[in-house]
Amino acid sequence: MKLVIIAAASAAAVSFCSAARADGDAAAGKTVFNKCAICHPREPGKKSVGPTLFGVIGRQSASVEGFSYSDAMKAANKTWDAATLDAYLTDPKALVPGTKMTFAGLPKAEDRANLIAYLATLK
Repeated sequence: MKLVIIAAASAAAVSFCSAARADGDAAAGKTVFNKCAICHPREPGKKSVGPTLFGVIGRQSASVEGFSYSDAMKAANKTWDAATLDAYLTDPKALVPGTKMTFAGLPKAEDRANLIAYLATLK
C-alpha cells in the first residue's frame, strides 16, 4: 500500500513539474535570460564563453559546431528538451559532472519554467 501511495505522489510531482515548465512565461523568462546572456548569445551562429542558445530546444548536447565543449558535455548525450533543461538549470554539475559551465543553477522552479519558455521562442 505504501508503495502505491509513493508511486502516486511521485507521478503527481512529475506531472506538476512538467506542467510548470509548459506554463512558463516567456516574457518573464527573457528577464531571467539576462543571467545566461553574460556567457551565452541568443543569436544563431554566435559563440562566446558559452555556445549560442538559439534553437537549443530539441538540440543534442555538445552540437554547436566550432564550440569547444568539455569532455563531460561531449559524453553527456542529452537532448535539450524541457525536462532535461529543467534538471540542468537546477544544478548543471549534477546532471553533467565535469561540465565547464560554472553557473550554480536556478533554484526557483518558476524562473526555470519561464527561462525554458523563453528559450523555446529562440528559433
